[in-house]
Amino acid sequence: MKITKLTTFIVPPRWCFLKIETDEGVTGWGEPVVEGRAHTVAAAVDELSDYLIGKDPRNIEDIWTVLYRGGFYRGGAIHMSALAGIDQALWDIKGKALGVSVSDLLGGQVRDKIRVYSWIGGDRPADTARAAKEAVARGFTAVKMNGTEELQFLDSFEKVDLALANVAAVRDAVGPNVGIGVDFHGRVHKPMAKVLMKELDPYKLMFIEEPVLSENYEALKELAPLTSTPIALGERLFSRWDFKRVLSEGYVDIIQPDASHAGGITETRKIANMAEAYDVALALHCPLGPIALAACLQLDAVCYNAFIQEQSLGIHYNESNDLLDYVKDPRVFDYDKGFVKIPNGPGLGIEINEEYVIERAAVGHRWRNPIWRHADGSFAEW
Repeated sequence: MKITKLTTFIVPPRWCFLKIETDEGVTGWGEPVVEGRAHTVAAAVDELSDYLIGKDPRNIEDIWTVLYRGGFYRGGAIHMSALAGIDQALWDIKGKALGVSVSDLLGGQVRDKIRVYSWIGGDRPADTARAAKEAVARGFTAVKMNGTEELQFLDSFEKVDLALANVAAVRDAVGPNVGIGVDFHGRVHKPMAKVLMKELDPYKLMFIEEPVLSENYEALKELAPLTSTPIALGERLFSRWDFKRVLSEGYVDIIQPDASHAGGITETRKIANMAEAYDVALALHCPLGPIALAACLQLDAVCYNAFIQEQSLGIHYNESNDLLDYVKDPRVFDYDKGFVKIPNGPGLGIEINEEYVIERAAVGHRWRNPIWRHADGSFAEW
């Protein structure tokens, strides 16, 4: 079997899909994307395709190694996301060629379903409690929210009080037994993280995500002792080498690699296994499309330390299209009582509606994340 063609599709609301074709008629799908940089990642896929044409797609480990190590400059969001989508599509091809799921190829399932959570917003937090109640009414047993608006390095206790009131409103709305993840989104600097993390303890959160930006990871040495809430991060880390220090220093309880950013199924599995050796849980990042979610679920099936899965159904970013629009059978993502079943069809376990993908790719997108500024005019982290 030989790879004959790679085609990328920029589709609404903010995704990029990849189709890899072979000379035996077996095709695979991946989702290589960085939110807000979809066209850049597609260009990187095109550059990497020079090596791929004519190669046997089933030699996944060797292809991954060459696509990563074959360039003098390596790693980072764009390169690893392009490699991720390619890797997902290669696993999809291999599974389809053999008539088995990716989780079967990876050793077989340790679970047949996984708990999922619903995003309830929080960027501008007026309606977050209402959204939380609606999510619970749809069967979700866990939600995640952005914890604050923009914060200066040192900011007012008025903003702290607003953040606490928002979390309190969600807790009151959903009761004591629904999990709440609070995402600081990297928009909180260390001085204010010290305040917020301590003040949030009474709300018995499921986790605090990205309490500081990953490039300021050393701050966790000071921050972790201030809270009993588990600390999660990892969506802006892209390889096992990025996670090595995070795991070895021991201040993180949950890692959140993204299988469309962190080198695909091949690399994310290795990251997850590293975390298991440190008794660290896995909650894969995935506010993306159906191919990305399918890849995550195949990993969740085989990673013992996976405990919950992010997914984008109804997320506030999905304005023109939503998670289930591009799959032929939406029932493949079988949501029930706060869980989703692992798709067990061949490859990634989903069938993409290619005609609809082509139709929506004609529309495309140029999604960009918001640019925020503080009252003094300086840039604010979103």
